[in-house]
Amino acid sequence: MNIFVFGSLAFDRIMAFPGKFEDHLIPEKLHMINVCFVGSDLTERFGGTAGNIGYTLALLGEKPVLVSSAGRDDFGRYDEHLKKLGLDDDGIRIVTESLTANCHITTDLAANQITCFNPGAMGYPCEYDFASADPEKDIAIVAPGNHADTIELPRKFREMGMKYIFDPGQNITALPGEKLLEALTGSWMFISNDYELEMVMRATDMNLEQLLERTQYVVTTLGEKGCVIHSAEGECRVPALEGVKVVDPTGAGDSFRAGLLKGLSLGCELEVAARIGACCASYCIEKTGTQEHVFTEEAFWEHYTKNFGPVSFR
Repeated sequence: MNIFVFGSLAFDRIMAFPGKFEDHLIPEKLHMINVCFVGSDLTERFGGTAGNIGYTLALLGEKPVLVSSAGRDDFGRYDEHLKKLGLDDDGIRIVTESLTANCHITTDLAANQITCFNPGAMGYPCEYDFASADPEKDIAIVAPGNHADTIELPRKFREMGMKYIFDPGQNITALPGEKLLEALTGSWMFISNDYELEMVMRATDMNLEQLLERTQYVVTTLGEKGCVIHSAEGECRVPALEGVKVVDPTGAGDSFRAGLLKGLSLGCELEVAARIGACCASYCIEKTGTQEHVFTEEAFWEHYTKNFGPVSFR
């Protein structure tokens, strides 16, 4: 079974500002801001939805096909990182005209953030043909990435008859309601956090029951409260793990999705797959960054058993 992971690949560059932004802003001059904040402790980390999901899947022993776009001049370091994980770049389009997507984040002492995001190569569609896919066995996830692909790939998967998970995330505000509804319709599962679910319902003018007429499952992550799975048969709740020290919640959603996909690839019931996702998320939030957590497969399943009991397969 192949797992196709569409989404973004990006460099996250993070700095700290040793002060407060508000101390350097002049209220009566906000219409013409011209200020420089000198940051410190610059770090660069690998990120992006496809990279984050693929990273945790690799820790779980999977070799997903990453479907994305990256820049020619700067992707080499990221590519090397992926290959160390056992992941190849066959599904990644190298764009000669642009750099890999990058996000610059500066945080002040009051936890305020100024973020500048350059989509770069993410502005180009992936152009992957999925010739190697087996629609009867394989599964795909459409996570936030190139906007056109977010719409076109669900169409392609429907035509192929392949199961796909629709996960629009950060793309929700960039896509009109009718396009979101089109991409969601025919999906096997729609996944989001609770705020994003509300945004999608407002954008599409649909309630939860109406969405479930267009997709089999609606999986909603609830942070420290775990997640809830809705289907025509009702709802099922999966708790988050207790006693976890939260250092940085960034990337927890992508780790959850990786665990969910791992469970589905093993033939687990959706509730069990969501529990695997919860375990993955617990590792991620204990580290700063989206691809900094590390575990062995043996340690992971021990972790799962400790929290949920022995894993069950179909």
